[in-house]
Amino acid sequence: MPKVKPKASSESSPSSKMASACACGARSAPASAKGVGPGAHAAGVDPEIKAANLKHLKRIEGQVRGIAAMIEDDRYCADVIQQCAAVQESLRAVAKNVYRNHLKHCAVRALHDPGPDRDRMVEELLELSSRLTR
Repeated sequence: MPKVKPKASSESSPSSKMASACACGARSAPASAKGVGPGAHAAGVDPEIKAANLKHLKRIEGQVRGIAAMIEDDRYCADVIQQCAAVQESLRAVAKNVYRNHLKHCAVRALHDPGPDRDRMVEELLELSSRLTR
Protein backbone atom coordinates (compact mmCIF):
# COMPACT_ATOMS: atom_id res chain seq x y z
CA MET A 1 0.00 0.00 0.00
CA PRO A 2 1.49 3.45 -0.90
CA LYS A 3 2.49 5.74 1.91
CA VAL A 4 0.42 8.88 2.41
CA LYS A 5 2.36 12.00 3.21
CA PRO A 6 0.98 14.01 6.14
CA LYS A 7 -0.29 17.45 5.28
CA ALA A 8 2.14 20.20 6.12
CA SER A 9 -0.55 22.85 6.37
CA SER A 10 -2.10 24.54 9.37
CA GLU A 11 -4.89 21.93 9.30
CA SER A 12 -2.89 19.78 11.68
CA SER A 13 -2.84 22.43 14.40
CA PRO A 14 -5.20 21.96 17.37
CA SER A 15 -6.90 25.31 16.76
CA SER A 16 -7.83 24.38 13.20
CA LYS A 17 -9.20 21.00 14.33
CA MET A 18 -11.50 22.81 16.73
CA ALA A 19 -12.86 24.93 13.89
CA SER A 20 -15.28 22.43 12.40
CA ALA A 21 -17.99 20.10 13.57
CA CYS A 22 -19.68 19.76 10.29
CA ALA A 23 -17.05 18.85 7.75
CA CYS A 24 -17.59 22.19 6.04
CA GLY A 25 -15.93 24.07 8.94
CA ALA A 26 -16.90 27.21 10.87
CA ARG A 27 -14.09 29.63 10.20
CA SER A 28 -13.64 32.66 8.01
CA ALA A 29 -13.86 31.63 4.42
CA PRO A 30 -12.23 33.20 1.41
CA ALA A 31 -14.73 35.03 -0.77
CA SER A 32 -14.87 32.11 -3.23
CA ALA A 33 -15.79 29.62 -0.49
CA LYS A 34 -18.71 31.53 1.04
CA GLY A 35 -22.25 30.36 0.47
CA VAL A 36 -23.58 26.88 -0.15
CA GLY A 37 -21.94 23.82 -1.63
CA PRO A 38 -18.46 22.34 -1.87
CA GLY A 39 -15.85 24.65 -0.40
CA ALA A 40 -18.36 26.55 1.73
CA HIS A 41 -18.01 26.76 5.50
CA ALA A 42 -20.43 25.92 8.29
CA ALA A 43 -22.74 28.65 9.49
CA GLY A 44 -22.41 27.31 13.03
CA VAL A 45 -21.04 24.46 15.09
CA ASP A 46 -22.80 22.56 17.85
CA PRO A 47 -20.00 21.71 20.31
CA GLU A 48 -21.83 18.63 21.62
CA ILE A 49 -22.25 17.19 18.11
CA LYS A 50 -18.62 17.98 17.34
CA ALA A 51 -17.37 16.25 20.49
CA ALA A 52 -19.54 13.21 19.81
CA ASN A 53 -18.31 13.00 16.22
CA LEU A 54 -14.65 13.23 17.18
CA LYS A 55 -15.08 10.55 19.86
CA HIS A 56 -16.95 8.31 17.44
CA LEU A 57 -14.33 8.77 14.71
CA LYS A 58 -11.51 7.78 17.06
CA ARG A 59 -13.44 4.61 17.89
CA ILE A 60 -14.01 3.93 14.18
CA GLU A 61 -10.31 4.40 13.53
CA GLY A 62 -9.58 1.69 16.08
CA GLN A 63 -12.21 -0.59 14.55
CA VAL A 64 -10.65 -0.22 11.10
CA ARG A 65 -7.20 -1.05 12.48
CA GLY A 66 -8.78 -4.09 14.11
CA ILE A 67 -10.25 -5.20 10.79
CA ALA A 68 -6.84 -4.85 9.13
CA ALA A 69 -5.34 -7.03 11.86
CA MET A 70 -8.10 -9.59 11.39
CA ILE A 71 -7.34 -9.77 7.67
CA GLU A 72 -3.61 -10.06 8.33
CA ASP A 73 -4.35 -12.92 10.75
CA ASP A 74 -6.59 -14.69 8.20
CA ARG A 75 -9.57 -14.50 10.53
CA TYR A 76 -12.88 -16.10 9.63
CA CYS A 77 -14.55 -14.18 6.76
CA ALA A 78 -17.91 -13.82 8.50
CA ASP A 79 -16.20 -12.20 11.52
CA VAL A 80 -14.42 -9.69 9.27
CA ILE A 81 -17.66 -8.89 7.44
CA GLN A 82 -19.46 -8.38 10.74
CA GLN A 83 -16.81 -5.89 11.84
CA CYS A 84 -17.01 -4.08 8.48
CA ALA A 85 -20.77 -3.75 8.93
CA ALA A 86 -20.21 -2.32 12.41
CA VAL A 87 -17.81 0.30 11.01
CA GLN A 88 -20.29 1.23 8.28
CA GLU A 89 -23.03 1.71 10.88
CA SER A 90 -20.70 3.84 12.99
CA LEU A 91 -19.83 6.00 10.00
CA ARG A 92 -23.53 6.35 9.24
CA ALA A 93 -24.07 7.63 12.80
CA VAL A 94 -21.33 10.25 12.32
CA ALA A 95 -22.84 11.29 8.99
CA LYS A 96 -26.25 11.71 10.63
CA ASN A 97 -24.72 13.87 13.36
CA VAL A 98 -22.97 16.05 10.79
CA TYR A 99 -26.24 16.25 8.85
CA ARG A 100 -28.04 17.30 12.04
CA ASN A 101 -25.52 20.10 12.54
CA HIS A 102 -25.85 21.05 8.86
CA LEU A 103 -29.63 21.29 9.19
CA LYS A 104 -29.51 23.28 12.45
CA HIS A 105 -26.98 25.81 11.24
CA CYS A 106 -26.01 25.83 7.57
CA ALA A 107 -29.38 24.93 6.07
CA VAL A 108 -31.43 27.17 8.34
CA ARG A 109 -29.31 30.17 7.39
CA ALA A 110 -29.44 29.46 3.65
CA LEU A 111 -33.15 28.67 3.62
CA HIS A 112 -34.02 31.97 5.31
CA ASP A 113 -32.10 34.03 2.77
CA PRO A 114 -33.80 34.68 -0.56
CA GLY A 115 -31.79 34.03 -3.69
CA PRO A 116 -29.70 31.33 -5.30
CA ASP A 117 -28.26 30.00 -2.01
CA ARG A 118 -31.73 28.89 -0.95
CA ASP A 119 -32.26 26.94 -4.16
CA ARG A 120 -28.79 25.38 -3.95
CA MET A 121 -29.44 24.37 -0.33
CA VAL A 122 -32.75 22.70 -1.20
CA GLU A 123 -31.03 20.66 -3.91
CA GLU A 124 -28.13 19.85 -1.60
CA LEU A 125 -30.47 18.66 1.17
CA LEU A 126 -32.37 16.45 -1.25
CA GLU A 127 -29.12 14.87 -2.43
CA LEU A 128 -27.75 14.42 1.09
CA SER A 129 -31.02 12.85 2.28
CA SER A 130 -30.85 10.42 -0.60
CA ARG A 131 -27.25 9.49 0.21
CA LEU A 132 -27.99 8.95 3.90
CA THR A 133 -30.85 6.57 3.16
CA ARG A 134 -28.98 4.29 0.72
